[in-house]
Amino acid sequence: MMDSKKIGERLRKLRGDQSQAELGRAIGVTSQAICYYENGLRIPSDVIKCKIAEHFGRTVQEIFYD
Repeated sequence: MMDSKKIGERLRKLRGDQSQAELGRAIGVTSQAICYYENGLRIPSDVIKCKIAEHFGRTVQEIFYD
């Protein structure tokens, strides 16, 4: 089971100084979607999980399941 709050914390840390808008543009979602993911209100779809992992040079497993 995925913990949306933990995932949100990981995504915030990974994003670092990059803005939500910049990350959103890079992976093809809105800054609002990034906000929802980071606040644990939504979990990205599998396609978006893959794009996030690729963007940060990590595996989906590392970010969303470990």
